[in-house]
Amino acid sequence: MSIADNGQFSDGEFAIEDMWLGVFSTKILASGFGQVGDGRSFAFCIEGQKLLVEVYRPQLKGPVPQPEDVVATARRNVVDVDITDERSLGAAVRDAVARADASK
Repeated sequence: MSIADNGQFSDGEFAIEDMWLGVFSTKILASGFGQVGDGRSFAFCIEGQKLLVEVYRPQLKGPVPQPEDVVATARRNVVDVDITDERSLGAAVRDAVARADASK
């Protein structure tokens, strides 16, 4: 796993291109996106105590994926993940992408 510098990453490699973490009042928020390495891209966010991941089909037509572009999804509890730490959250995202269910 890597957080890509300036959006650059090696072909065939999983990469988180951008990750945002923030603490507001009593909420911890996180989101980001990246590439799986096989041409697909993904996005993730934290909602409550759940990590939500959407994996998109290769060769998207536009910059914003549409619902029909989602080829797999994952949802996992993040109670045991330090979501204020980029490495911990990145590992959870990588695992969720690997386990994403194609049945949506």
